[in-house]
Amino acid sequence: MNNPIELKKQLYAHCLEYVTQRIDTAKQAMEAAQTAANEESKSSAGDKYETTRAMMQIERDRHAAQLAEALKLKKELESLNVDKQYDKAQAGSLVITDQNRFFLSISAGKITLNKIDYFAVSLNSPIGVQLLNLKAGNEFHFQNRVIQIKEVI
Repeated sequence: MNNPIELKKQLYAHCLEYVTQRIDTAKQAMEAAQTAANEESKSSAGDKYETTRAMMQIERDRHAAQLAEALKLKKELESLNVDKQYDKAQAGSLVITDQNRFFLSISAGKITLNKIDYFAVSLNSPIGVQLLNLKAGNEFHFQNRVIQIKEVI
């Protein structure tokens, strides 16, 4: 792609779609667990009713935690500046190495654009920690390999 800023915007859009989907899934699962708990009718076996309601509450709480995590990811993503070109690896930069391409943002996995693979990684991930503040021409060791940075955008 000729325009690196447009490329970063496309990667950002994929990450935003990923996190939005996580938010929607967590909300739906939370609502389903709450509905199931509310619909559980009290039977003659009172303990069974209470146990089922408690299990549904635990399920709802688990999905609430997933929702909170997804909202945190969205906030992290929204703090990125993808309209800027960077000379050293930091949040919002695209790092091209001799082996892979990394978008330093959130951990959203592999993104394929125009038949080229990119990896959306968090700065807290093992590779993100290694890349932070490196510049084109720098080398680093990761998983018993020497990796060279070709470009930082």
